[in-house]
Amino acid sequence: MAAIRQFAARCDDWDAPTPCSEWLAIDLAGHLRCVAENHLEYLQDAPDSRLAKLFAQDIATAVLIRQQARQNAAELAVLPPESGRERIMSFTVSADAYLDLMADAWEKTHLIHRGTKYTVGDHVGSACVEWHLHAWDLARAIGEDYRPADPELLVAAWAWGVPHLPLSRESDPWIRVLRSSGRSQDWRRDRPVRARRRR
Repeated sequence: MAAIRQFAARCDDWDAPTPCSEWLAIDLAGHLRCVAENHLEYLQDAPDSRLAKLFAQDIATAVLIRQQARQNAAELAVLPPESGRERIMSFTVSADAYLDLMADAWEKTHLIHRGTKYTVGDHVGSACVEWHLHAWDLARAIGEDYRPADPELLVAAWAWGVPHLPLSRESDPWIRVLRSSGRSQDWRRDRPVRARRRR
C-alpha cells in the first residue's frame, strides 16, 4: 500500500500506458480501488463469497482467468468519473479496512479450490502479490522501477495465494513473480513489451 501511494503521488500523467497492456494509469488506479473493495467484501462474506463460489466450480484455469478479467472490466466500466489520486484514496480506505479485519479471521476458510481449503491468510498472499505487482506497474508508468524488500516472501505468497497459476523458474524471485504474472522486467513506457506467461 505504501509503495502504491508513493508512486501515485508522483504520477502527473494518468493517461500514461502501464505494463497492464489494456490499462492506462487511470484505469490501473480504478482497478486497485475495485480490487481492495472486493477483497474486503470477500473477507466479510467468507466462506460464501462470490470469489469462493467462482473457485468452487470445476472449471479450467483459463476459464477462471477469463471470468475474473470480465469482472475487472465490468467494475471499471461503472466507476464514477474520478481522478487517479481519488481512486488511490478509495483504494487506501478499503485496503486499510481489509487489513484491520484480516488478522482476526486469519485461519477462517476463505475458499476451496480443487479440494484444497485456502484460509483468509492464504488469500492475503494473493492481495500481497497483486498490490506489489501493481506498485511495479505504477512505477514503470511514471518511468521509475520498483522491487519489493522481500521478493522471496512473494514467491511463497504466490504458492498459496494464487493457486490456479504456476510459478515460472527464474532464479531471481522478483523476476519469477513478474514473469508468472505475464509481465516482462524489460517493459518501459517507450518500449512496452509483455512476457508470455509460462504454463
